[in-house]
Amino acid sequence: MKKYCITLIITLLTIFFNMAPCHAIRIGLDENIKQTYVGTSKAGQILDGRTKKPLYYTKALVPYTIKAHNDIIVIRINGKYYSLGTNYIVIQNKDPKGFLATKKKWYRGDMIIYNYNKKLIVVNNVPLEEYLMGVVPSEMPSVWNIEAHKAQAIAARSYAIANLGKRKSMGYDLKDTPLDQTYGGASSETKQTTRAVLETRGIVLTHNGKIIPAYYHAASGGKTVVSGAVWAKDLPYIKSVPGYDDGIRKNGHGVGMSQHGANNLANKGYNAYQILNYFYKNIRFSVTKNEY
Repeated sequence: MKKYCITLIITLLTIFFNMAPCHAIRIGLDENIKQTYVGTSKAGQILDGRTKKPLYYTKALVPYTIKAHNDIIVIRINGKYYSLGTNYIVIQNKDPKGFLATKKKWYRGDMIIYNYNKKLIVVNNVPLEEYLMGVVPSEMPSVWNIEAHKAQAIAARSYAIANLGKRKSMGYDLKDTPLDQTYGGASSETKQTTRAVLETRGIVLTHNGKIIPAYYHAASGGKTVVSGAVWAKDLPYIKSVPGYDDGIRKNGHGVGMSQHGANNLANKGYNAYQILNYFYKNIRFSVTKNEY
């Protein structure tokens, strides 16, 4: 049993490191499920994840049930299940402007599905900036001040890059939940939050030349806390400061930027960079050199 588990982990790591390099981040959408569905907004294809050989060509706007069957993946077509002959598939649109559907949402990029221990893991393989377009409106109300959205975009970008590979043993980087960052895919995008991402493209927070995991939370309840109050140690760029969110019930760990506080500061005239300099100390703004 131990040998079998080690083999599965090695398989997942192989999958993780051999995914298409043009997509910089892998987001876990679902795991430990027996089946799911996928669809493409335009004509698409299902590839063998290892050989890149086309296995099936999808029709636009048609949902396909994908199921784990023993150690392989099967697909339901016209009421019947057919083996795809592999435990690792990639679903993509032929048109790069197309979208992919699962979990009742649309997503950009590619969809990765693999059979791990007779259960499915579903991953969205997507360019970082397009990922952030689905994070900012999921983490902050779209009607908030755009300077707060820009601050959120920079913090979320920094967190994502600093945590690349965080969950690589499961074949992806981050979850799509508050355990990492809430991500609603293309279905959650709005004009203003997308603008916030585009206008801060590539900008991250660094401390001593290293991109920081810019922790944030909904509301501090009046005052943020040092990281040592929540986790193992204090971080030099996290200090306790007034959260500018008095009267709002505490929601979250209280470390780093208060999202309600960021919006309140924006409404007072602070820009995104001033907001971030307030909540994070001894930091610099840098532009990532890598192409995401």
